[in-house]
Amino acid sequence: MKFHKEGYPTLLVTILFSTIIISIAKLAFPEFAIAHWFAYILSGFLLIVVLQFFRHPSRVHTLNDNAIIAPADGEVVVIEETEEGEYFKDKRIQVSIFMSPINVHVNRYPIAGEVTYAKYHPGKFMVASLPKASTENERTSVVVKHASNGKSVLFRQVAGALARRIVMYCKEGDKATQCDEMGFIKFGSRVDLYLPLDAKLKVKIGDVVKGSQTTIAEF
Repeated sequence: MKFHKEGYPTLLVTILFSTIIISIAKLAFPEFAIAHWFAYILSGFLLIVVLQFFRHPSRVHTLNDNAIIAPADGEVVVIEETEEGEYFKDKRIQVSIFMSPINVHVNRYPIAGEVTYAKYHPGKFMVASLPKASTENERTSVVVKHASNGKSVLFRQVAGALARRIVMYCKEGDKATQCDEMGFIKFGSRVDLYLPLDAKLKVKIGDVVKGSQTTIAEF
């Protein structure tokens, strides 16, 4: 189990905060053992939360040229036909994966190909489960054109009420390798996929999926 590089600034702040809390407890209450133990427990809890949130487990990826693999861990909360108005401007199948704070938050390419579109949008921080979060919250949109069949898939990182930083590693023209890292979202959110209408879905609402492992659909 590795610790993700995006977590080091948060880890350093947590260690600094914990050191301050423990020091205050000892200086302000030198003979009050309960205060010391409270500071230790609080510091330990915060450290465990940060280590758990930014964990980066090793995985055996599901590589399938005809498949669209889950870009994130979480629960499938939306499957519907919708109008995608940013890039395709036509009807697509939307599949949304909600990432809770206890999920692994690495985001990955669902297919292999070329990144033909990559854009960051500033926005609000509404609860990520709301439908309008996909168009009003802080978000990124990435389109990958399949290397073999020429079909494109858009996937969108969407911030939530707690997620205040989205990291996108790719840019237009990059080569996308299926299941490789493309970004990270801090503290829970969602990822939306916009698939061709003829894609054959392999999941249903309520399914729990794993990034780089679960097949969402097939071309």
